[in-house]
Amino acid sequence: MAVEIHVPELGESVTDATVGKWLKSEGEPVEAGEALVELETDKINFEVEAEEGGVLESISKGEGETVNVGEVIGTIGEGDGSAPQPEPEQEEAEEEPQEAEEAPQPQAQESAGEETNGHREDGGGRASPSVRKLAQEYDVDLAEVSGSGSGGRITRDDVERLIREQGGGGTQTQAPAQAPEPNGQRQEQPAQPAPASEDGRGDLEERVKLTRRRQTIAKRLVEAQQTAAMLTTFNEVDMSAVMELRSRRKDAFQERNGVKLGFMSFFTKASIGALKAFPKINSELQGDELIMKRYYDIGVAVNTEQGLVVPVVRDADRKSFAGIEETISELGRKARDGKLGLEDLRGGTFTITNGGIFGSLNSTPILNTPQVAILGMHKIQERPVAVDGKVEIRPMMYLALSYDHRIVDGADAVSFLVRIKELIEDPESLLLEG
Repeated sequence: MAVEIHVPELGESVTDATVGKWLKSEGEPVEAGEALVELETDKINFEVEAEEGGVLESISKGEGETVNVGEVIGTIGEGDGSAPQPEPEQEEAEEEPQEAEEAPQPQAQESAGEETNGHREDGGGRASPSVRKLAQEYDVDLAEVSGSGSGGRITRDDVERLIREQGGGGTQTQAPAQAPEPNGQRQEQPAQPAPASEDGRGDLEERVKLTRRRQTIAKRLVEAQQTAAMLTTFNEVDMSAVMELRSRRKDAFQERNGVKLGFMSFFTKASIGALKAFPKINSELQGDELIMKRYYDIGVAVNTEQGLVVPVVRDADRKSFAGIEETISELGRKARDGKLGLEDLRGGTFTITNGGIFGSLNSTPILNTPQVAILGMHKIQERPVAVDGKVEIRPMMYLALSYDHRIVDGADAVSFLVRIKELIEDPESLLLEG
């Protein structure tokens, strides 16, 4: 009996997802607990695992389709995925007179869709309904497709590969030039110009559908700019004291705590000290009310292959330097491995983003709404600066604070950034802020 594959609960306020990638093809054996398909939500990607072992019998929702919680997206059947073996009766039939074999041949030739060795000659029996539908949409003859799945099954990748080959480098998002009519006759259509290949370089272009996360990122960044009176103020900080302290203590710190002493813990502590001094910057606007937050959940922007995510270091004010570094390290690892949960991303009162790891010298970060401010760190670069009337070469970093001017006045924003500068340039004072 087939076991249905359902879309699991996706988390609070998340009701649907997009099928990102099937990790198994129809006909392939699966084991209990093995990942079958990757689903994408607005915030995270996660894998759906097989509840029982068997064979992936059918896929009812293809890649790119939207699915809801509880919806059936496929089935698992009994078996081990191996190709069917010939029945003993078939071997005995080979010993019968040749006349008996020739008798049914005309009937078989009249029906191109009859089965041969367990498969339809037109390839339909080796493909799932969703794959056959895709082939029909793009006028692909399944008989010409070599199946890469178990037992010669035709997978979606097999059909898409042939579509690209026939389309001269196109992708599955391109529509076929001619669509088949119900009676099997082609309806000639006037030739349409192909905008992407007017200059003869269509083969050098690729159309890639945005992932759900990238669409969500784009939507929220635009919303942030349209709904907030965003302004950015800048300052620079001398990193000499932090770098000296870090160089002197990093080996003992790692040996004692098992994590490296980075710059993020210093800036997290400094941000908390500044947030305590300027509480409006640790708030959220809801209608005509300002929600002042007396807890400090600091979001740390992490870049992944799927896009930017902002996991949250909860109650960062209660954590030591080692606790902050350990949490950030763990969240970064989970982000890169695609293992972040919704709880890791929920909330956040203030965000820190570090473009300096990519070499950025300066930038204007965009608000992570509904938060009212975000701190941007940048590359540490040696520059000549005036110190006590003399020019010295110091490791300097530009800091940027973007904020919602509806809530935060310019004076508070500038003072907030100055307070961070003071704490970083005198790192021992961070102990007092703890």
